[in-house]
Amino acid sequence: MDKLAGRVAVVSGAASGIGRAVVDRLAAEGAKVVMADVEAGALETAVAEVRKTGTEAIGVRTDVSRVEDIEALAQRTLDEYGAVHVLCNIAGVEGGGLFGDISRRTWEWVMGVNFWGVLDACRIFLPYLTAQDEAHIVNCASMAGFASGLSTFHPYVASKHAVVGMTENLEVELRTRSAPHVGVSLLSPGLVKTNMSRSERNRPADVPATDTQDLRVQVQATIDRQTDRFGVTPEFVGDLVVDGIKARRFHLLTHPQAVVSAFRDRLGWLETGVPPASPAP
Repeated sequence: MDKLAGRVAVVSGAASGIGRAVVDRLAAEGAKVVMADVEAGALETAVAEVRKTGTEAIGVRTDVSRVEDIEALAQRTLDEYGAVHVLCNIAGVEGGGLFGDISRRTWEWVMGVNFWGVLDACRIFLPYLTAQDEAHIVNCASMAGFASGLSTFHPYVASKHAVVGMTENLEVELRTRSAPHVGVSLLSPGLVKTNMSRSERNRPADVPATDTQDLRVQVQATIDRQTDRFGVTPEFVGDLVVDGIKARRFHLLTHPQAVVSAFRDRLGWLETGVPPASPAP
């Protein structure tokens, strides 16, 4: 998709961070954008700002862990624009702790947003994407989708590994069997200067808080320091995503060397039996 002008793009997590940066770059390319986010107030503000640039944009308050919300998002998109050409599944959350201290409800929340939200969006939107002359899907995983042993991040790591596997399989199937005109990209960010580490602000009331545990506070403080030093901006990721769509590139990596190193550590574990050390964030 070397030209995005006039195309219809749906972006989740669109009110802030990477999602908002992707929206801004798509808008700059002339796309019409459907902005989905769970934070209604932030979404309303973001849509107003995007419209001020002259971009056609609508906002749909969406909890991607709820399949009925994704179905409503698809229907609203079709009602408004009659088609969809680009799907960017960016929304994500994080909550964890020591394995034995993590409630099942926390696992359900993180997996619901990070994995089931991506899976359901791909499943629901795919018939509308394949109906176009060309289309593209971007699924957001993480560097954590290639790593092992990241302290207190059990649900997050599991969800991102699942997104990696699902997206790889989807790309191969579409390219080789059912819909070669639909491209697929796997976005695997490393450290990005967003408020992702504060995602528990959107935690449902029945999900126990984990961001006040001593170990979690220490881990997040380390991540914040490392992000200040080595993190990229959301705008950098927005450029990476849109350039990847136009070039039909599968792997979109903000920190390629770190991802390759994490993957090699896991391969070494398989080949030699030597487990990787717990990685620094």
